[in-house]
Parts: sequence; structure tokens; C-alpha cells
Amino acid sequence: MRRHEFQPGKLVAGCFLTLAGVIYAGDAGGLWETPWFAIIPVVAFGLCLAGTVALLTHAVRRRRRSRREPVAAPEKGSQPSRRS
Repeated sequence: MRRHEFQPGKLVAGCFLTLAGVIYAGDAGGLWETPWFAIIPVVAFGLCLAGTVALLTHAVRRRRRSRREPVAAPEKGSQPSRRS
């Protein structure tokens, strides 16, 4: 199996959607009573948190990548190209 990049945003989203499934399964199994609208805040908060985590992960990885790959300095005497 090929290795892949760890994506914590997807992990957070999966955990909250699994929690929503467990809440509905407990309601269906008769363990507790859950109103139909109770899942909306759980899923909405989970997706917002997952998006925030994904943005932070992207920013950290971009910053690390920019530190590893220094930008080549232009040669002395060369003119930068200008477009009009």
C-alpha cells in the first residue's frame, strides 16, 4: 500500500460524523431519546472544526515547505522581465 499524507481535518470530520451516527443508533436502539434536530449542531460544529484544522494544517505544511526550499536569488547583472 502506498503511503499517503496524514490529513487531520478529515479525521476530525470523520469523528464528528461517527458521533452523529452513534447518537442516531442509540436513539434507534432505544437506549436514549434524541430529538431530530439535535444532530444539526453536532455535524455543523464538527465540519467547521474540521475546516479550521485543515486550514491550519495547510498553512503549517506550506510554511515548512518554504523553509526547506530556499528561493534562488537572481543573478547579478540580469534584468527582471517586465510585461506591459
